[in-house]
Amino acid sequence: MTAVERLATTLEGRGELRRDEVLSRHTTFGVGGPADLFLTVRDAEQLGFATNAAHDAGVDVFVLGSGSNILVADAGIRGLVIDNRARKETPREGGTTFVVESGTSFAAFARKMCRQGLEGLTWAVGIPGTLGGAVVYNAGAYGGCLGDVLTRVRLQEHGDGDEWVDASDLGLVYRGSVFTRGQFEGKTVLEAEVRLVPGDAKELLERAASYDTRRLSAQPRGRNAGSMFKNPPENPAWKLIDAVGLRGAQRGDAAVSDKHCNFFVNYGNARAADVAWLVEEAQRRVREQFGIELQREVAFVGDW
Repeated sequence: MTAVERLATTLEGRGELRRDEVLSRHTTFGVGGPADLFLTVRDAEQLGFATNAAHDAGVDVFVLGSGSNILVADAGIRGLVIDNRARKETPREGGTTFVVESGTSFAAFARKMCRQGLEGLTWAVGIPGTLGGAVVYNAGAYGGCLGDVLTRVRLQEHGDGDEWVDASDLGLVYRGSVFTRGQFEGKTVLEAEVRLVPGDAKELLERAASYDTRRLSAQPRGRNAGSMFKNPPENPAWKLIDAVGLRGAQRGDAAVSDKHCNFFVNYGNARAADVAWLVEEAQRRVREQFGIELQREVAFVGDW
């Protein structure tokens, strides 16, 4: 019996388990091959058990949120993919502080806080992905970021149980953290605590609507993974990509959006390899023409 087969036996009854699940069904890009094992969990304890079981079995594990901000390889992901649907929200301290499980939709939670008249996450109403992913990447938009309201996170670490870690120890920077820098490898975000402040629900919802309008007018619709590159200090990434002549460039069904050059889109049946070719071509041209190294915001995951 292989390690993956032994893990499958351990995980039976611990969530909805499938084998060879095609990941294009679970990513906003609509791209990606199969996962050896695909387990859907619905609370933080199931998530912690599954990650520990994978480590014990010596099997690689990848926690999938909403499938945004990633490009999965055509060959898929070896080992275990955990579909994180842990979404419990627990109010504390008079209803301005919340402990939220990591599989919660970040945008939906932010919009809910606006309706409740709580200030601090209005900028996030259009952010795709889960709260766990927002912690890892310190998600931000319109001058705000999660680090502004995050107080602490509960992490699962193999062999050491779980612990609460202060946000100040997460090294939160623009689109990055200790997680993206590989310093917390093997640790999984189970829950996050955010502290908001009272505001006016009507004003917050109006502001959220203005962000919706700005986003819809500037960003392409359809299948994509969000902004492909971080913005360099010198110029926004889209302007650099446009300047090197890649607006609308296409390879197979993968393309650089002609509406916003920092979005790479799937026009139907794009292959991850074609998206990667366009990404690398953009990096090459910008490097050669401007001497700037574009850094990916979208994570390339799986068996490349």
